[in-house]
Amino acid sequence: MALSPYVQAMQELFRANTRSREFPAHGAKVHSVAWSCCGRRLASGSFDKTASVFVLEKDRLVKENNYRGHGDSVDQLCWHPSNPDLFVTASGDKTIRIWDVRTTKCIATVNTKGENINICWSPDGQTIAVGNKDDVVTFIDAKTHRSKAEEQFKFEVNEISWNNDNNMFFLTNGNGCINILSYPELKPIQSINAHPSNCICIKFDPMGKYFATGSADALVSLWDVDELVCVRCFSRLDWPVRTLSFSHDGKMLASASEDHFIDIAEVETGEKLWEVQCESPTFTVAWHPKRPLLAFACDDKDGKYDSSREAGTVKLFGLP
Repeated sequence: MALSPYVQAMQELFRANTRSREFPAHGAKVHSVAWSCCGRRLASGSFDKTASVFVLEKDRLVKENNYRGHGDSVDQLCWHPSNPDLFVTASGDKTIRIWDVRTTKCIATVNTKGENINICWSPDGQTIAVGNKDDVVTFIDAKTHRSKAEEQFKFEVNEISWNNDNNMFFLTNGNGCINILSYPELKPIQSINAHPSNCICIKFDPMGKYFATGSADALVSLWDVDELVCVRCFSRLDWPVRTLSFSHDGKMLASASEDHFIDIAEVETGEKLWEVQCESPTFTVAWHPKRPLLAFACDDKDGKYDSSREAGTVKLFGLP
């Protein structure tokens, strides 16, 4: 089968830029990386209780600031969908914090009921949803910083996301299902049996055509947003899929696990486009919002000096 011109172009690009570059970010392992909507900044959240923000220069990341204040690990973070200056962090300290990169200050600390593990910002920018270890999802008004709604689920909630149209809310759960609620009513619409085992992560493609889920069965499944049917599966990983990201044009899907590579697939065919080599399990991947540049973070040990010490680096693949 002949490769599509797109795949050929991307493979040529990656062949020319095969090396992943590392940038020191934290004193312990990095749990989450995310790009601002304009792609100028990359934020990382770490086990060291801080968040870091980098500015992307031509061929490197330059560390701009470190954000302190959380009393526990920063497990996940995300940026405001249209304001490139605001991001929010979820921590095990039972708070979320909203930060402004212009003042480098925490502009709000919102107390929640439990240890927070996942967070997302609604596409319209008005609401932040945060999930905790007790499977409670709290919906917080992004302007008033007050809780608008709180839902206790009877299943293990792994990851949460709005659809791009902002009218449905998706949860992946420990029984291998994707639960879909209407938004803002939060009424159950559908439960899809997506995987035979724990359904871990979910991502929507920027074009609004597909969403992907990753599971403990090591499969990534691709779903048609309108039909809610599985279009295809990607099965090159051997370990539970922890993290997913679609490229800015919706044509590539990166998925990662404890395998020592990140799989990059062409979305339309499922063909392997590239694999990014890693020396350890990968926790988080994020494509740049405007170009084929992948940020990621692994469970690194600082082997040169002390194999038990964690390195806490952020990596970029696709830099010239």
